[in-house]
This record gives sequence, structure tokens and C-alpha cells, in this order.
Amino acid sequence: MSLSTPVRLGRRDAGLRERALGRDAALYRLDWVLALAVASLIGLGSLLVWSATRQRMIDADLDPQTFLQRHLLNAVIGLAMAAVAALVDYRSLHAYAPIIYGASVLGLVAVLTPLGSTINGAHSWIVLGTGFQVQPSEFAKVALVLGMAMLLADRRDRDSPPRTTDILAVLAIAAVPLALVMLQPDLGTALVFVFLVLGVLAIGAAPAIWLGGLVVAGVLVAGGAVQAGVLDDYQLDRFAAFTNPELDPRGAGFNSNQARIAIGSGGLLGKGLFEGTQTRGRFVPEQQTDFIFTVAGEELGLLGASTLLLLLGIVLWRGLRIASRSSDTFGRLVAAGVVAWFTFQSFVNIGMTLGIMPVTGLPLPFVSYGGSAMFANLLAVGLLQNVHLRSREL
Repeated sequence: MSLSTPVRLGRRDAGLRERALGRDAALYRLDWVLALAVASLIGLGSLLVWSATRQRMIDADLDPQTFLQRHLLNAVIGLAMAAVAALVDYRSLHAYAPIIYGASVLGLVAVLTPLGSTINGAHSWIVLGTGFQVQPSEFAKVALVLGMAMLLADRRDRDSPPRTTDILAVLAIAAVPLALVMLQPDLGTALVFVFLVLGVLAIGAAPAIWLGGLVVAGVLVAGGAVQAGVLDDYQLDRFAAFTNPELDPRGAGFNSNQARIAIGSGGLLGKGLFEGTQTRGRFVPEQQTDFIFTVAGEELGLLGASTLLLLLGIVLWRGLRIASRSSDTFGRLVAAGVVAWFTFQSFVNIGMTLGIMPVTGLPLPFVSYGGSAMFANLLAVGLLQNVHLRSREL
């Protein structure tokens, strides 16, 4: 063995120690307020999913913990994905954003082929077998955030507002997944895409005339879609029931009416976990997914529902804080896009259970049952942590 061998071994050991210290430092520097708020939402959501499905499984002579176990498994997988998203420097994603965007578009196209399956009226799923299903539109939200941030970041880094060509490019890349989602049709996800575009353009300093024009154009397009018959009958019935809840109380208006009854019956402290009469009687359809907030309102009462809202508010607050402290425009736009996504989706989900928004089938982030939504939400949290970690390096 030559005299240089110990030197090489010493350098290798030193490198390993530096990488280990780097990982430890990253763990220490995480936004732990954000992490704990998300973990609390997942824990609370697990209890609510368990309560929403327990009686149904007992009545079917099945394991009452089936949905709970699947929900926890989804959370564990999602947390692993979030860890990867947090560790890979988000600045390197700038170069890979077109590939990520292209993959998401291919997933949305695959849904419209024989690979796709219809669940609850929307042709939005790819069934993988053995009980596993994937909803590509959930991952398209992450891809759209990265794609729009990439297009706007370079222009904003030169301290100038985006040009008309930049805004048109953002609208173009948003139009493709938006059109594919409307073909499913999945109106709720389409609305999330629209709000995402407005949020990212607003943070990207797009002129106000563009933002106002896009809102007007969105209203006109929505009206045109209704007149052209793009939406299915059940979606039109939901809007009709929203404007007049008594129009079809046993049909389209049934879900929202039962949701309000469940929430209103909870009072201040609720009826107790697993003790909700509306929940145990299965009066609220899709309660473990779209209407999970009704379980919180009925069984945990105003106090428990307010705690859930507080935790969601903390997630949004930390996301805005991360965006404001980002060391570059790309990170700021990514964080702002995630916040816009979570804000709109939470508002619509809770709003439809309270009767102030039409039923659109959007899950409540981190709380509702569903693998694809959980994975996409935690990937987005990983991106927030990623931007947070690198904001302190400069």
C-alpha cells in the first residue's frame, strides 16, 4: 500500500462526514411549524376517515380499519415522496420542469384512452389493479406549478414585468392540461388550474389588465361550456342545486343538505368520535373523501372543525412566508403556486359542505381519503421545504 492511500481514505471519510452533517443540518433547518401542521392534519384526517368508514365496513362484515390502514399507508408513501422533493435542489428542477410537465400531460392523455376508468361520474382514473388507482390530474397540479414558475422566473429575475409573450406562454401550457381535464370532465380540478394560473401570474407581477381580462374570459368560457353541453348533466344539476338547495332535495341537493345537517348538529364540542348519527347512518355520500369536513363538524363540533381550519391556515401562512423569503424568483413562484392551490382547494371543499360553494368533488388537502391527492399534496409540501432550505444558503 502506498503512502498516499491513508490520505485518500482520510479525504473520503471526511467527505462522508460532511455529507452526513449536511443531512443533519437540513433536518434541523426544516420548517418544523409547517411539518408539524401537516402531520397534525394527516393525523386528524386519519381519525375522520376511520370514523366515516368504520360503520360501513362493520355492516359489510369487513375489517373496520381497512380505510384507516390504507390512508396511513398513503401518508407514509407521500411523506417519502415529500422527503425526496425536499432534498433534490429545487433550482435543478428548473431544467427538468418541461420533462415533468410533459409526463403529466401524457398521464392526462392516458386517462382518455382505454386505460382510463370512470369513478363517480368523472373519467379521471387509471386502475392499476390490486385495488390501486392513480388520478393523473392531481400530479398535473405539481407539474403546472413548476412549468409556470420556470417560464416567468427568468423574466422576473431581470427586474422587469413579464412580457405579453411570457403571459401567453403561461396560458398556453395551462390550456393543455385544462382542456384534457375538461374532457374527463373534472370541473373541480379545472377550477384549481384556473386559480393556479391567476395566483402565479399575480405573484409574477403580471399587469392588472391581464388578470382582470383573464377573470372575465374565464366567466365567458364557463358560460360557453354550459351552453355547449361540455359539462355532464350531473354537474349542471349540482350548480342548479347550489343556486336553489330545495330544487331537488332527494337528488342533486341531497349531499349538500345532509352535509349542513351533519355540521349543524355537532354544536360546540360535537357528538364524539364514532358517535355522529349522520356519519354512522351514512346519510352523507362520499364522506371519507369530498365531505370529510362534515365528520369533523358533527363529531368534533365547532371546536374540532376550527382546529382543522387553524392547521390549514398555518400551512398557508408558512407557505407565504417561504415564498417571501425565497432567494430567487423561481422558488418564490413555486411556493406561491402551492399556496394558491391549497387555498382555493380548501375553500371550495369546506365551502361546498357549508352550502356557500357548489359541489365539485375536490378533496380537502391532507385530510380526505385518497392516494393520488395525498401524494401530490405532500410532494407540494416537499417543494415548500425545498425552497425554505435553500433560502438560507445565500
